[in-house]
Amino acid sequence: MSPDSTHPLRIAMWSGPRNISTAMMRAFENRPDCSVADEPLYGAWLEMTGEDHPMRDAVIGAMETDWRRVTEALTGPVPQSRPVWYQKHMTHHLLPEMLQRDWLSKLVHVFLIRDPAAVVASYLNKRETVSAEDIGVPQQWALYRFVTEELGQQPPVIDSGEFLADPEAHLRALCGRLGIDFMPEMLAWPPGPRDTDGPWAPHWYQRVWASTGFGPPPSETPELTGRAHDVASCCSATYERLREHRMRPARSR
Repeated sequence: MSPDSTHPLRIAMWSGPRNISTAMMRAFENRPDCSVADEPLYGAWLEMTGEDHPMRDAVIGAMETDWRRVTEALTGPVPQSRPVWYQKHMTHHLLPEMLQRDWLSKLVHVFLIRDPAAVVASYLNKRETVSAEDIGVPQQWALYRFVTEELGQQPPVIDSGEFLADPEAHLRALCGRLGIDFMPEMLAWPPGPRDTDGPWAPHWYQRVWASTGFGPPPSETPELTGRAHDVASCCSATYERLREHRMRPARSR
């Protein structure tokens, strides 16, 4: 059954930071049938953990910080009554007490992964320190197991490096898995900020604001040393476990 305003498709895209998650949100937002939500659990996570992130006070002040109310909204009416609701999530925002069937079972889950070395290198361009939990890899694996073992879903897994080598093929395959039509509008969008961008966007979204589509895949894996190397190394086995389940679409012409 195709999604409609009565039976909407709620897509939960689970990524770590410094992936192509915001560009992917742009692709879906460019669909006329889709509403988007930008990291809706961020404010609650900041409030509950006390983490010191850039623009912390502004984020908390602008967002709902009761995670139960957030999840009620995410499983409630879709903004603008559209048939598709794309929800961009960070896996580290999903604290253990939030890992509950009652709301997660109402979403269709997708996982966006990236080589941890590339994530760590990019993350350290914005922050002074990094840990495995900061980039969400352990949390992503725990959620993947919950979705497959507890919810019985077989979620699509997208490796961002492979995705960037052929976005159209991957988006066509993803839309097929989700039961929606691929739209060419997903491949290009106008530059600039959106009203739907989270309040943290001025710190994190400069490249996306300048973009008009997906960029090329990275040419090489960055060389890391010290703590950065250790964090990437300890995440690599988990990344590879997730990568075993990645989509492998035929290349587009």
